[in-house]
Amino acid sequence: MSDTQSLPIANRRFSRLHINRRQRTVIVIALAAVFLLSLLVGAQFMDEAGLSTSLTERNLPPTLAHPFGTDWLGRDMLVRTVKGLSLSLVIGLFAAVPSVLIALVLALASGLGNKHLDAAITWLADLFLAVPHLVLIILIAFVFGGGTTGVIAGVTLTHWPTLTRLLRAEVLQLRSAEFVLVSLRFGRSRWWVATRHLLPHLKPQLLVGFILLFPHAILHEAAVTFLGFGLSPHRPAIGIILSESMRYLSAGSWWLAFFPGLALLIMVRTFDVLGDNLRLLIDPRSAQE
Repeated sequence: MSDTQSLPIANRRFSRLHINRRQRTVIVIALAAVFLLSLLVGAQFMDEAGLSTSLTERNLPPTLAHPFGTDWLGRDMLVRTVKGLSLSLVIGLFAAVPSVLIALVLALASGLGNKHLDAAITWLADLFLAVPHLVLIILIAFVFGGGTTGVIAGVTLTHWPTLTRLLRAEVLQLRSAEFVLVSLRFGRSRWWVATRHLLPHLKPQLLVGFILLFPHAILHEAAVTFLGFGLSPHRPAIGIILSESMRYLSAGSWWLAFFPGLALLIMVRTFDVLGDNLRLLIDPRSAQE
């Protein structure tokens, strides 16, 4: 077969192997979701013996038996890190869900209500955005008595304003659509219009906003716990692990902070990648590229 005859065959084979942008996006989303799910499920099946005190194995550097080393009580740092990441995922879930619901309700009320209600909600969102998140979370967590409940309440009540402003802008744009105006003229209530017309259009923004809330919630939970205002010291949280490791860094135990910190950054970055690719997949301008 000549070179000119084999060229079209090679081009057809290449075209079959070519992956467009939508397919790449789906693959990345699937890989990120599998990684996060396996992290959550794997923590439930890890041997609890790794969290037990073993004074004969204190401060061991990374080895094959302990890939992340051990701490000053001989506890396996790999087990503690995975358990801590799993705990952060659960806290992020319980904080992100009500935060998204708050943002949705306030955005619909602001977009469909009168101008006074809109001004009040906008002012409230600007007020929360003007105060540093970390300070506000600490104050709210202190009011709720600290612990897991305080951290979840603090993260929930501070992460809704940005998503509220985004959803409000979308509601204001949809409010002037012809199908919404026709429904209102036929006597449909604002609640009916919100649930039947506006909510289906807001689902993509809600999904992406929910995913992107996770890294913020996880990082703020770790920061508040690191400062001593979050979870109980008996819980294997990443913030507690990093806080405790500060006392041993000067002694050369670098692995106590390096591996948990790196794992936290990888998980947060995974959520960012997942959210960005979901946005690309949902966006009609880029979904078919």
